Amino acid sequence: MKLSSPRAPLSPARARNCALMNQFATPGLGSLLARRFVAGAGQLGIFLAGFILFAAAFVDEMRQYYNLMFSDDQPHLRYGLIFAGVGLCLLGWLWALVTSLSLMREAKRNERAGKLAAS
Repeated sequence: MKLSSPRAPLSPARARNCALMNQFATPGLGSLLARRFVAGAGQLGIFLAGFILFAAAFVDEMRQYYNLMFSDDQPHLRYGLIFAGVGLCLLGWLWALVTSLSLMREAKRNERAGKLAAS
């Protein structure tokens, strides 16, 4: 596949599938499939960073609760990591939503332009 080849116009079915993947699978994957590489990489990176922060907070919390069996220390939850992780995931998802809406609008324009050119 040539990288310099002109890309085909975005069809409504492809835009719908990319939007569904962005919203219900992983933010950024649908954008990457729609060839919006910068937006897709940004969305995926932000979402993964948020997920890693959230997972790290969960592992730390479980470690502290596991230590309760062996000591009387009270667990100190780190809500900052949890909120930062969830916030980054939400930011990546919202960015993917905006991109998905943009894909749908572009597909409608392409469909109308195709119908006008055919008539």
